[in-house]
Amino acid sequence: MPQHRTRLSADFKAKVALAALSESKTLAEIASEFKVHPTQITRWKQVLIENATDLFGKGKKKEVNHEAEVAELHRQIGKLKVENDFLSHLPGLNLTGRRNSR
Repeated sequence: MPQHRTRLSADFKAKVALAALSESKTLAEIASEFKVHPTQITRWKQVLIENATDLFGKGKKKEVNHEAEVAELHRQIGKLKVENDFLSHLPGLNLTGRRNSR
């Protein structure tokens, strides 16, 4: 019978990574305590270290240029509208794009 992967919460991963960062216990001790593989703990620790600067940034989340995104979506809508208008005026096609049965 195949084993299913357990999905661990972000809180659990952070707790384990912080325990590894504190270095009060060895990696093997932490792995046996939390019942996860030492390699996985090392990966979580590395992710925590890499993303720590985002936590202590200026309080701003990643800025998204909504105006540019909206402009791009309007451009796509316009293009699709032109294509739809063109196709709806073709002889022999009905509104669904299927050929009329004549």
